[in-house]
Amino acid sequence: MTLEEYAALDALGLAALVAKKQVSPTELAHTAAKAIAAVNGEINAVVETYPDRIDHLDETTLGGGPFRGVPFLMKDVFGHEKGRLCESASRLAKGYVAEIDSFVCQQFKAAGVNIIGRSAAPEYSMSGTTETILYGNTSTPWKKGFSAGGSSGGAAAAVASGMVAMAHGSDIGGSIRIPASFCGGVGLKPSRGRVPVSPLLDESGLGFATNHVQTKSVRDAAAMLDYVSKPQVGDPFVIPKPSEPYATLYRKPPGKLRVALVLNQILGVEVDKDVAAAVRVTAKQLEALGHTVEEVTADMGGMATMLPLNSVFFFGFAARLDAIGAKMKRKAGPDTLEPAMLKIYEWSKSITAGEFMAALSAVNVARRKLAQVYVNHDIWLSPTTARTSESWGRYHLARTDVDPRTNFLEEMFAVPCQFTIPHNIMGTPAISLPLALSSAGLPIGVQIAGRPAEEHTVLQVAAALEEAMPWRGRVPPLHVSRVGAPMTPLPPTKSKPKPRKS
Repeated sequence: MTLEEYAALDALGLAALVAKKQVSPTELAHTAAKAIAAVNGEINAVVETYPDRIDHLDETTLGGGPFRGVPFLMKDVFGHEKGRLCESASRLAKGYVAEIDSFVCQQFKAAGVNIIGRSAAPEYSMSGTTETILYGNTSTPWKKGFSAGGSSGGAAAAVASGMVAMAHGSDIGGSIRIPASFCGGVGLKPSRGRVPVSPLLDESGLGFATNHVQTKSVRDAAAMLDYVSKPQVGDPFVIPKPSEPYATLYRKPPGKLRVALVLNQILGVEVDKDVAAAVRVTAKQLEALGHTVEEVTADMGGMATMLPLNSVFFFGFAARLDAIGAKMKRKAGPDTLEPAMLKIYEWSKSITAGEFMAALSAVNVARRKLAQVYVNHDIWLSPTTARTSESWGRYHLARTDVDPRTNFLEEMFAVPCQFTIPHNIMGTPAISLPLALSSAGLPIGVQIAGRPAEEHTVLQVAAALEEAMPWRGRVPPLHVSRVGAPMTPLPPTKSKPKPRKS
């Protein structure tokens, strides 16, 4: 199999070759390793690879699901696989080895993927870009030196550049969808409660965060959702789920929908002209598909609402980092945390229970304001990000001029998260689709969101747009199919556990 053939297929496409015995999981793993070696030196999306899953793969350890044999990357944050490093891109956690498989990891394995390494992320996922002191900066495959987004930037860049067809992502304020937008991929954030995070937590990020995958196609996102959305004993609640699998349901027409077009400055950020134009073209396409579209204004109280979110996100954060430090025999400080993160650590010690409860009340107000859009509409259409990818240096945690008490959220998150964080606040499912390119040749993500627990509707609309506005033939400049130069070395292996049964 050539790199071009490998990179042209989505994950289900690769799995189909394995099922037909046209290629083996081992051959796919070797091809993925070559793909990583070919372009990772330019993109810096992969921080570690696992030779025991590449050169010495025991194919009997692979699960029997629809993605059997497909090379896969776990994110360096929330990517807990027993015996493997999960360092959260932090010098404080450097060398941390997961003691158990998370439920998400178990289900990825059951789906059949071959986890061959780790993807880059910002420190503790707390940035809209993937730029770190520990592992360096990750570039979008569309322009060297421009952000891949965050926090699942390494995953999205690896998929968009052809290194792997699918990778683990997580999303607390846009961390699946922002990288999908900046890198030109597909990023689905499921509903609150759809993907259990057991046994590590009841709810990740107090319900704001969820796990899923970065993909090339809507069908891959749908098929993997069937595996990671299984309720677990001890979950705090279970949300409704269709009786039919997402893998088949996504192909069905959704019926006539009422679409809310949202382009207003929810957090005071002006939308780029190219981005707004791409969303309006999508609105016209939805009308052509038989849906009604109405432009509306979404409101959450502006940046005044965002400031209390600091207390929600970071209440208890210092205790969490102290626990990591104790395990690793290190202390939080300038040598172990990035400057902005160190400020958050120190400030989080001062958050009182009263401030935390008041912040939760503010979130409740914001949620109910935003949800007014769904009173008369079924689908929310907006940009994923107000701007396309920007050059490195804008949203990284090494900045010393941000303070969680005043300007941290405004400076770091307003621009990338203006249209994504509303759906974390509401717990609504949302997907970023690569439906356009800017005049500068950078991807534009268009976001489709639905009512709570209605991923099937979001996926059905996304599938219709994928057919009407296809992106499959769009290839970035930094892509394995464009590489003819000698291979560069693979990232070093940090841990070499023995293969084991899923």
